[in-house]
Amino acid sequence: MPASNLLSVRLPVLVFVLVSAALIYTSIGPGKGVTLAIAVASVLMFAATWASATRLLGASAALRFLLIAVSLGWFAEQMGSTHGWFFGSYTYTEVLGLRCVGVPVVIPMMWFALTYAAYVISNLIVWQAPVDGAPGVGNAVFLSFLAAMIVTAFDLGADPYLVYVLKAWIMTKTDGAWFGETVQGFFGWVFVSFCILCTFRFATRKMALKAGSVNFLPRHATVPLGIYSAGLVFQVFLGHPVEIKSIAPFAMGIPLLCALAGLQRWRNQLKAV
Repeated sequence: MPASNLLSVRLPVLVFVLVSAALIYTSIGPGKGVTLAIAVASVLMFAATWASATRLLGASAALRFLLIAVSLGWFAEQMGSTHGWFFGSYTYTEVLGLRCVGVPVVIPMMWFALTYAAYVISNLIVWQAPVDGAPGVGNAVFLSFLAAMIVTAFDLGADPYLVYVLKAWIMTKTDGAWFGETVQGFFGWVFVSFCILCTFRFATRKMALKAGSVNFLPRHATVPLGIYSAGLVFQVFLGHPVEIKSIAPFAMGIPLLCALAGLQRWRNQLKAV
């Protein structure tokens, strides 16, 4: 492999390792148990989704998805925490640890993991395959919006817990219509998720994605579903307030079950080839 290609493959991995090491190192210390747990979980989730995306989409497309999600996610959060854009006015606390300018490093990492999971789930629902089944502007817009709704379904239960239990950030307005959260925040989640997913789809519209090839390992398609399922289980058992425990199985469970059905059909098709 030429030195330039080798560098392009290994440099992102090296950056990830260094950022992860710094994130975990700065999370170690007295009274930082929650911060450390979040840091470790975020690093593992990020690594698993990146590995899955590499096998599903190919290394180049996976890296594009990563860069788009991390950069747009960071920008949205930076503008939100400083100017009140997208989600309403809020301020991050020290709970989430190491920051890049004003945004905790784990937040852009989560944007990538969640939007990638929603990308795969939406494709399994519509195409019974983990990648897009057809090109075109209409397909990109529709699938991106569906995936954005799936991301936001997770946020319905995650935000109240992060704000009122973990106190990861402080909302300027604390008497919103959704268990103290503002409805604007969910419109922001849909919009930002849609921008990430649509940008990725247009950025890779001329690329041949890999899923379904004879060398593909189907278990990699279960990774994003597993991550989304873990969020569902967490909200069912630890959701706050208690109403979230009843909402999560429907908001997150319905798209997850549809995606699992699509995954089973796709596996059967691969076996028949």
